[in-house]
Parts: sequence; C-alpha cells; structure tokens
Amino acid sequence: MSVLDRYIVRSIIGAVLLVMMVFMILGALWVLIDQQDDIGIGHYTVWSALWYTLLNLPQQAYELLPITVLMGALIGLGSLARGSELTVIRSTGVSVSRIAGTTLMAAALLIGAEVVLGEFLGPPLQQAAREQKAFSKLSNVSFGTGSGAWVRDGDLILNVAGQSGERQFGGMLIFELSPQHQLLALGRARRATAGADRKWLLTDYVESRFSDDTVSSSPPTQRILESNVTAGFLGLAVQDPDQLTIGALWRLIRYYQSNALDAREYVFALWSRIARTVAIAFCALLAIPFALGPLRSAGAGTRMALGIMLGIGFFLLQRLIESSTVVFALNPVLLAWLPTALLAAVALGLLARTR
Repeated sequence: MSVLDRYIVRSIIGAVLLVMMVFMILGALWVLIDQQDDIGIGHYTVWSALWYTLLNLPQQAYELLPITVLMGALIGLGSLARGSELTVIRSTGVSVSRIAGTTLMAAALLIGAEVVLGEFLGPPLQQAAREQKAFSKLSNVSFGTGSGAWVRDGDLILNVAGQSGERQFGGMLIFELSPQHQLLALGRARRATAGADRKWLLTDYVESRFSDDTVSSSPPTQRILESNVTAGFLGLAVQDPDQLTIGALWRLIRYYQSNALDAREYVFALWSRIARTVAIAFCALLAIPFALGPLRSAGAGTRMALGIMLGIGFFLLQRLIESSTVVFALNPVLLAWLPTALLAAVALGLLARTR
C-alpha cells in the first residue's frame, strides 16, 4: 500500500469513525432514556442502566455501520475534493479506478470490523446486557446448579436448569396443569434452546401424561414448545432473527428444514446479514461519483444530509422487503440481496460515468 493509498484510507476511516461516534452518543442517550421506567425495580439502578446501555453499543454499531460508511465516505472523500486534493491526485495521472480500488481497501477493513461486531461482540454483549438487567430486576430468582429457575406461564409451570450456551439451557421440566389445577402431564427435556416467535426447541423430550388412573409415556423426541416466557424469560429474551449470528441462523434453518417447517424468516435473515456486510463496499464506492462531481465544492453539512437520505432510503427498503418476505411468501434469498444489488447497480453505474 502506497503513501497515497494510506492517506485516502485514513481519510475515509477517520470520517467513518467520527460519524459512528456521533451515532453512538445519540444511540446511547436514546437507550438510557428508555431505561428510566425500569430504574428502581429490584436492584436495577442508574449505574445498572448505564452498564446496560454500554453493553448494547456494539450491536448498535453493527446495525449502523453500512449507513455510517456511506456518510463517512462522503465526508472523507468530499473533504479531499473540497481541498482540491483529489484534483491534484487526478492531475498526477491517478485514475478513478485506482481511487475506487483504494476506497475498497478501506471498505475491506470496515467489512472486517462489521464481521467482528456482528458475530463476536454484538450478540453476546447484548445477551449479557439482558441477563444483567433481568437479574437486577428479579434478584430473587437465579440460575444455578441447584433447582434452577421456576416460572409459571398460564397452565404451564417451567423449571429451567443452568445456562449452557448463548441461547441454550441444561434442561427443562414442564408441568402441565388443568384449569382445575390438576396435573395433566410431566415432561422433561435434556436441553432447551430458545428460538424465535416465542418458541423453545426441546431436545430428548420425554413425557408422562396422566389420565384417570393410567399413565402413558412417550419415547425421547424433539418438541417445539410455545410459551410466553420466551419473550423475556429472566432477561434471556429471544432475539429477533436479524440479531442472531450467522452460525445460529444456519443451525435454525437446518432444523426447520429437516422438520418441514417454514424457515423463510431465518433464510432471509441469514442472507440479509451477508448482503448487508457486502453492501459496505458499495456504500464506500457510491461516495466517489459525488465527491468528484456535484459535491466537489459542497460543505460537510450538504454531504451529511445526502448521506442521511441515502442511508435512510437503504434502511427503509430493507425493512419493506423484510415484511414482503413474510407476508407475500416471496423468495427470501433474492429479496435479501435486492437492496444490495440496487445499491451496487447505482454505485457502479455512477462510477462508470465519472470522469
């Protein structure tokens, strides 16, 4: 990497970090304000709310990185163009394709940061934040090696053993009661995994069902348990598909497909994560035509406004397509890549016309 390449990459990444810092401050304030209603419940204090806010920042950074890359690249390259530095660079014989290649170097570093945030930092820290909040609010309930945690959900009484993974628990006991509070069935699962849509996947589930004077037993099998507990069970809330890691999504897709269940929501979430990461490269490339064209002499405010409009448009298109996937039963893979494909077409088209 030459001195020129390092200078351009440093300008882009520096601007992206600046924009990200502004978004993180605003996002942290928003989350902290949202926690005010929970402060004072149990042992959940202001410091607990502040810690909860800080633990959620990596996930926010992951979700906002494509937009901040677009805005940061517009500001970084735009500042070089406004100071005539890009003009000097072009006059020395550096082509637009060379500048695009250098911009992709910066995008590659940012894509690496996106992968680290989305796969290793964001989800586990967000989960830790929810656990910390739940245990602070419900200090009289705990997970341990003893009896675990007891929760009632309608006619079900659940006993969940210690947590063995990000979304997995050592086991679950299920007591099913009648409206007259008589025991109808007793079930036990060796492992319980929290899924989406208020569902638990119970592995090696065996059940004894009581009827009059008889008891019938079932062999070990898998069961999908629907329970309201999963929406916020002691802070171990079930995450939305777009907040799961690629590995977790892949395991859920394989399970749903092997059991002939509808996995479109998870397939869309998987490919949407991949497509959104790839979109970072095209977000960075999209800044080049504007920096060398209409925004060459524009101020930072104009470039910021343009970046916000383009970023919001990309975000809204993703959300619209996500709803269409579920409602209209459309191909989730094609729809997941559609926003990125449109962004790539616009970026490459404008780049090809840049002189």
